[in-house]
Amino acid sequence: MSATHYLAIDLGAESGRVMLGKLEEKRLSLEEVHRFPNRTLSEKGHLHWDLGHLEREIFAGLEKAAALKLPMAGISTDSWGVDYVLLNAKGEALGMPYCYRDSRTEKSPERLFRRLPFEEIYAQTGIQFMAINTLYHLEAQQHDDPSVLAGADHFLTIADYFNARFSGVGVVEESLASTTQVYNPTAKAWSEKLMAALELSPTLFPKIVPSGTVLGPVTGGLKTQAALAEAQVIATCSHDTGAAVAAVPATGKNWAYLSSGTWSLLGAELPGPVITDAAREAGFTNEVGLGGTIRFLKNIAGLWVMQECRRAWEAGGTSFTYEELTRLATENGPAQAHISMKDARFLSPGEMPEKIVSFCRETGQKPPETPGAFVRTILESLALTYAETLRLLEKLTGQKIDRLHIVGGGSRSELLNQLAADATGIRTITGPVEATAIGNVLIQALALGQIESPAHLRRIVENSFPTGTFVPGTGLTDEVRTRFQKLQPSVKS
Repeated sequence: MSATHYLAIDLGAESGRVMLGKLEEKRLSLEEVHRFPNRTLSEKGHLHWDLGHLEREIFAGLEKAAALKLPMAGISTDSWGVDYVLLNAKGEALGMPYCYRDSRTEKSPERLFRRLPFEEIYAQTGIQFMAINTLYHLEAQQHDDPSVLAGADHFLTIADYFNARFSGVGVVEESLASTTQVYNPTAKAWSEKLMAALELSPTLFPKIVPSGTVLGPVTGGLKTQAALAEAQVIATCSHDTGAAVAAVPATGKNWAYLSSGTWSLLGAELPGPVITDAAREAGFTNEVGLGGTIRFLKNIAGLWVMQECRRAWEAGGTSFTYEELTRLATENGPAQAHISMKDARFLSPGEMPEKIVSFCRETGQKPPETPGAFVRTILESLALTYAETLRLLEKLTGQKIDRLHIVGGGSRSELLNQLAADATGIRTITGPVEATAIGNVLIQALALGQIESPAHLRRIVENSFPTGTFVPGTGLTDEVRTRFQKLQPSVKS
């Protein structure tokens, strides 16, 4: 059997990549063709994604891929969730998209809940409350300047925007639709009740398609590139976490996943949504995965906190690689302080070391003083949050979890992996690191008939990429767990 080649465009909040996937027999290999930083711009006091920069870098990566002179069977984009591009009737972008971390949604929930209580919003969507969600950005835009949305023909989420640029077909794939908090996973459609509460026309909301939908052949300039001319554009799991979870090399039941990166997303793959009062009060969310499965999960602030500390130290004249920071945290030994990853201050950019210091002082802890101590505080706090989240997951699903699969960039950190095993008390399996790109490529192959089923997809992952195993140790004492629990806001469950 000859090799088949695919291109995955993987866009994250910190960086983007164009990845080449080569599928031959039962093995997949990946090659990075082009990597570039993602970036935000400040305009009139608001934070936007630099859409022009993304477009230039993506098309530069596609040119590099075409130069390899390998015929591509498929192309697909995945991205972070929530954010969107407004377009006119010709499919042209109307300005730069807002970044989900922009402060314009600060008052949106309060205004929206006066029209529709959150209990009803959760019943419609099964999505946890986060002010970054698309729902609140749409409300903010309607409140601040309704003429903007009135002048738009439709919106597309970030990955779906680029898939439309390649294919000319403007739709939203259901895994990304489910991150907006305007999608009803039971009805498998946009929520009429929420569109009415936002006072928005249903025509603004595009058609939703299942994961693994073939949109059609490449169009425009891509057809002039011989290697790309016959490629099909495919909506895989356009949400990066959806693609990553599809690539978890797990079998059977009783396993949980952790997509570890800027965000930590921890949950289980279920056949249907869990939309209960207990799930709502515990802050769990129901997002769609491959084959209409539900990723029942909780969003945790993740390595964003460490990334922001690194940026702050670099701005102050001291640069560290992530490997150096992990080494310093290991050498530091056990943390003397911890933070609550649920505290809202850790979700916004800027001055992260100062925010950690202020939290520690407010909670009667001695703040960390060195980069190693800061990072150890962050990583231990993350691991302890994983353990707390797993306990809630078991209670809400009635399922006993005996394995935790960690995928994504964070799975490179042996210290964090071991701390996760120590905190959760269960076997922790790490890898693959590039789960999102792997899932993107293999869902393309599934859509084009080269792979038989999602289970077959996972067997290919297991055959193709190394994994690691961490067993629980004694790195986190009961005293540490008790002290950490006292820092957390009370949660009904």
